[in-house]
Amino acid sequence: MNRALAAAVERVVAEREGGDVRIVGSRGVSGGCIHDARIVELADGRRLFVKSDAARAGRPADLFEREAEGLAALATPGAIRVPRDPLPGREDGLLFLVMEAIPAGRPGPGFFADFGRRFAALHRATVADRCGFQHDNYLGGTPQPNPWTESWPEFFRDHRLGHQLALARRRGRSDPELDRRGDRLLAKLDDLLEVPGEPPCLLHGDLWSGNYLAEDQGAPVLVDPATYYGHREADLAMTRLFGGFSQTFYDAYDEAWPLPAGHEERLEIYQLYHLLNHLNLFGEGYRGRCLAALRRYAG
Repeated sequence: MNRALAAAVERVVAEREGGDVRIVGSRGVSGGCIHDARIVELADGRRLFVKSDAARAGRPADLFEREAEGLAALATPGAIRVPRDPLPGREDGLLFLVMEAIPAGRPGPGFFADFGRRFAALHRATVADRCGFQHDNYLGGTPQPNPWTESWPEFFRDHRLGHQLALARRRGRSDPELDRRGDRLLAKLDDLLEVPGEPPCLLHGDLWSGNYLAEDQGAPVLVDPATYYGHREADLAMTRLFGGFSQTFYDAYDEAWPLPAGHEERLEIYQLYHLLNHLNLFGEGYRGRCLAALRRYAG
């Protein structure tokens, strides 16, 4: 860990806690994806997890602030563990996020059943009367708009699929068929996504196999959120997109809080949001899957 980052971390932690804070060691770990990720050891024996990145053109300056905000929101109900006390910082061209270092373990035989029950409890404990979030945030590095909106189909049309389709046009990732079928699907979403009696709730927003872990006692932990209030089907659809979840997760979730009728028919609409995001971030390799979903729903 370079000295400038170490000094900045020491300073922000000391400002929050009071007293002297001194880093005596650090080691790189996986888990930061596009960021540098480290476990740092303090003189008092504590360990912290630090993600960092250099501030530069095109890098959102508030990326870690929004991540910390999402982690704090997910922690509030106490339904499932997230890293405690996320603390973002900016100093001298460095962006960083300091949080609890959770010792990793291995998922045991009952891990996914426990995970499914806890995830349902998170959703059920955070029921709200509108969609959105207190700030816009990010899906990976992609801006994710979250204006408060009464209607879920309107929110998902304008601020999820419509937003990604517009980004694809601006970034040169689109083509005439993608544009045409995308516009057709947007026009149909009021009918396709209207589910009477289904309330918005707090979503992780980007839950795939890389964004959870098992702690040393075997309990599930959520990390790297793209949090907002929306229909829970969107969260469950993402867990099915890139694999990594046992069927017992879905069985336990459904036992705790059954999904509404027709959710399987809507699954690929919600996955399309993430596929379009991957098209915008990584390019041509995701175009075929985006078009397959659009052909199914838009005709």
